Amino acid sequence: MEESGTRIVAVSNRLPIRLVHGPDGLEIKPGTGGLVTALAPVFRNRGGVWIGWSGGTDDEDVAGLMEPASREAGYRLYPVRLSADEVGDYYYGFSNEVIWPLFHDLQTRCNFKPRYWQQYLKVNRKFAEITTKHSSETDYIWVHDYHLMHMAQSLKELGTERNTGFFLHIPFPPEDIFMKLPWRAQILRALLEYELVGFQTMRDRKNFIQCLRHISSGIRISGRGPVVTVIVGDKRVRVGAFPISIDHDAFARDAKSKKVADLAWYLHEALPDQQVILGVDRLDYTKGIPERLEAFKDALSRFPELQGKITLVQVVVPSREEVSEYQMLREELYRLVGEINGKFTRSGWVPIHYLYRSLDRSELLAYYRLAEIAIITPLKDGMNLVAKEYCACNLEENGVLILSEFAGAAAQLHRGAIMVNPYDVEGMSNAIHQAFHMDQAERHNRMHRLREIVHHRDIFWWVNNFLEAAIAKDLRSFPAVEDYVPEIPLASN
Repeated sequence: MEESGTRIVAVSNRLPIRLVHGPDGLEIKPGTGGLVTALAPVFRNRGGVWIGWSGGTDDEDVAGLMEPASREAGYRLYPVRLSADEVGDYYYGFSNEVIWPLFHDLQTRCNFKPRYWQQYLKVNRKFAEITTKHSSETDYIWVHDYHLMHMAQSLKELGTERNTGFFLHIPFPPEDIFMKLPWRAQILRALLEYELVGFQTMRDRKNFIQCLRHISSGIRISGRGPVVTVIVGDKRVRVGAFPISIDHDAFARDAKSKKVADLAWYLHEALPDQQVILGVDRLDYTKGIPERLEAFKDALSRFPELQGKITLVQVVVPSREEVSEYQMLREELYRLVGEINGKFTRSGWVPIHYLYRSLDRSELLAYYRLAEIAIITPLKDGMNLVAKEYCACNLEENGVLILSEFAGAAAQLHRGAIMVNPYDVEGMSNAIHQAFHMDQAERHNRMHRLREIVHHRDIFWWVNNFLEAAIAKDLRSFPAVEDYVPEIPLASN
């Protein structure tokens, strides 16, 4: 994105593409995940830059794949190449065995190995070096998520002068949990090197400021509202809450397409005279999938009128299958699904349809349109865009959203959803029963309210809010050019 030499340079752990080994060697496929879903449509054809790890290792030559990928994306892509050791200790180690569980209040799953921290610093510096190489002093550097909390400090250590902002896509934990991190002071001071630090919710922002007060008694707060200024000595850092969202209009438009409508009808014919309750999650222990399955089993037991009349379609997208904890979770889910289906299945009805795979966009939207109920019950989540996607695709406004109190989306969607505590199996079971019996008028009123929120607080609203707080500009300063083709000077690294 550029205006008078100004561009937005997004920096994230992963590029918005992924490398796949095909029959003819390495191939480029579109990326997945909330960040790509959210930002890719905003960046397209605006002249921006995206820097991130390609997903490969140093022995894979990815530079030649970047030019066609950049032309397809509509913005420049520059890869950061990581060795196998760096991937192991920075990504699987510090990012996913320390920060991920800690920030989701699951500190007993943390593995505080000192070498993980050293590799985290090393890789953050590597990202800073690539960013220095492919940006200019007039660019705005927008760094995303917990993998790169130290990058602004690395830029300063390199002598690189850039205006930088950081957005944390996962929750920020309360003080009593964050303070268990051995490198707590270093992380907090590194975040204060950004000019703007953004969080998903006001609760996350509050937790961050409380942790800052723990390491420095001289903290002062100036201002009111979603964005305030934190003053530490002579350092002034803006800190705000910016709930991320989706491209509502694109989801609604695609859900309305004939292809999706036909597929939804085909799926519905396979499940006649039943209400479909849908769960869509990445394989992860924070998503509360075992607890949800237990709640569904409890509902079938306590409310026998549901048997034969409701079907749970649970989609689990494979993730981090190299990690033993994720392998054990996968096996636990297979066991639970088998146990429930073994107990309740009868002629013409199987209670759980379990899909352990990725869905393409049309198939996902068809399931959103098919489902009368969506159940989204993470133990803790930064936002959870699936909740918003389901609402955007519920064109008839007859669906019911069951939502965890501990999803970031709850702050915006709590008045239209049925709110549940994901640790309360009977409470979730009661919510399933309530959703099943909810009359059409209440369904419509609730879903209409939810869709209005998602429509008016979409991804473009989110980006505008962040940019206005960061550089006093919005997306109108970076107009999209439909036939924009980026010039790609290939990176030597």
